[in-house]
Amino acid sequence: MSKEHGVAYKWIALSNTTLGILMAAINGTSVIIALPAIFRGIHVNPLAPGQTGLLLWVLMGFNVATTILLVSFGRLSDSYGRVRLYNLGFAVFTMGSILLSLTWGQGVAGEWQLIIFRVVQGVGGAFLFANSAAILTDAFPTNERGFALGLNQVAGIGGSVIGIVLGGLMAAINWRWVFLINVPFGLFGTIWAYIALKESGRKRAPLKLDWLGNITFAVGLLGVLLGLTYSIQPYGSHATGWQSPFVLISLIGGIVLLVAFVLAELYIKEPMFNMNLFRNQAFSAGNIAGLLAAVARGGLQFMLIIWLQGIWLPLHGVSFVNTPLQAGIDTLPQMVGFLIAGPISGRLSDRYGARWFGLAGMLVAALGFSLLTTLPANFNYWVFAGAIFLLGAGMGLFASPNSAAIMNSVPARYRGAASGMRSTFMNAGMMLSMGLFFTMVISGLNQKLPGALHHGLAAFHLPAATVAGISHLPPIAALFAALLGYNPIQTILPAAVLHSLPAASSAMLTSRDFFPHLISAPFMSALRTVFIFSAVISLIAAVASLLRGPQYIYNEEEDSGKGMGAASEQQRRYMTVALLGIYASREKLRRGNANKEAQDTLKRSLSLLMMAMDPKRFPAAPIAEGGTSPR
Repeated sequence: MSKEHGVAYKWIALSNTTLGILMAAINGTSVIIALPAIFRGIHVNPLAPGQTGLLLWVLMGFNVATTILLVSFGRLSDSYGRVRLYNLGFAVFTMGSILLSLTWGQGVAGEWQLIIFRVVQGVGGAFLFANSAAILTDAFPTNERGFALGLNQVAGIGGSVIGIVLGGLMAAINWRWVFLINVPFGLFGTIWAYIALKESGRKRAPLKLDWLGNITFAVGLLGVLLGLTYSIQPYGSHATGWQSPFVLISLIGGIVLLVAFVLAELYIKEPMFNMNLFRNQAFSAGNIAGLLAAVARGGLQFMLIIWLQGIWLPLHGVSFVNTPLQAGIDTLPQMVGFLIAGPISGRLSDRYGARWFGLAGMLVAALGFSLLTTLPANFNYWVFAGAIFLLGAGMGLFASPNSAAIMNSVPARYRGAASGMRSTFMNAGMMLSMGLFFTMVISGLNQKLPGALHHGLAAFHLPAATVAGISHLPPIAALFAALLGYNPIQTILPAAVLHSLPAASSAMLTSRDFFPHLISAPFMSALRTVFIFSAVISLIAAVASLLRGPQYIYNEEEDSGKGMGAASEQQRRYMTVALLGIYASREKLRRGNANKEAQDTLKRSLSLLMMAMDPKRFPAAPIAEGGTSPR
């Protein structure tokens, strides 16, 4: 608690952890916007054959590494110190940013360097995410934790939107600045955390490494993430990779290993994933609700950026080069909604509990998704802004109360592991969301996009072979063209064909609004499926939040008292028996009956008395395993 280091310490902890979360969040989305500049800088055409997989790993390498390592790092922090490993996270993340800015390779070699250095960043991010919530929970009293976690999560959501704007600005200067912008904040945060942050939680004795749990979890989760990543790429004549043996083996093998992981953790003495925590209703319901909320919103930012960059902004006269930055600006209402609702709901949930705020937040989010399903491709901006404002407000109402409820429900010595588990569910949900969103959109495009492309291009009397080839353009290529701010027709139509056309036809084909008009109907049909899915998942998350029960806060003092009472009772029995034995043998010895039986009784009684006084056997305030109490 902050009492150990002074009242001001809690604000130091909040500001430092908020800086860490903000830095990591900005890094995540700034890369999305800057990808065209990054690929131009290393001389790669991201729409060339074979580039889709590498592009995905440049985007997702950070999240994959973070998701796999969160629980292990959270568990390590309970034994070796949350602040110590959090500091290490700042340093590793900063080192990854420096390496990314120094990427020296060109072509495919440069892409692999970017992927490796993004994974290094992800390792640092795992240390930051696994410990930030635990450090705040240690520093703040129970009646302020929701507010603190709310501000921390506002930084995460706000950083994801700020990253879009910053990424666009830095990419316009030099693509290396997209990564260098993190370095001053990382260096400052590392030094500040080392000087100012103090260990507040109880350390546990170093635990044996759960090799079986770590291996089955890491390999299983990696298999699922690999399967989801490659499922959205074309395989043979199929638009998606769901028929690929590699995808099926990765997904099935990953799920089998994760099931084996759960079963193994039930029997391992010192497990990586403490399954006993799920016996707590507040902890289990909160994590389930958080997972579902992440599935509902995880891929939303990608879908909105594709919608804005690929269709809406070009229809409104914005050049493909400028659409990334403008798309970031147009999504600001979502951040505003979160900024308003997050701290307020966090503060109120400290007083009234997370149950109703979580329910209300997911219902508001479901309403926002429902409103998005009613919009046409060329929408009125203020209606769109209102819908994404509701989404931001709904997620803000839900996020901080849910996190506070999870962290309040566990003993202090398990907060690092609990924070890692909470973040793992959230990150895994977001990765699953992106895989599902892309699969639904690509499946929808696969049904309607070829016909739309063929019909639109045939009107220009292009060669039949050219029209047939372009009409079978993989949907993922069309999506990434929009995401990266490319004019796809100008990129994929052979230059010789373009030059052979009349000037008016060539200008129309490569105009800003031709491709958006061409794909708008198929894309919106697929996107509405995504929004309906998210609305349904949000409603299920609302039910899960409702099932968390009344407000529960783990009471360390009450629990210690219960443990002390049980231990003291046994200690009194030992002392009573020992003193009676000493008195009986003393009486026999005093009367001159110094037989061997009396001497043996005296020895055993003295041994029992020494045992009763042993502080290792009967500590002053042992910590029991229970101890949650409703408020």
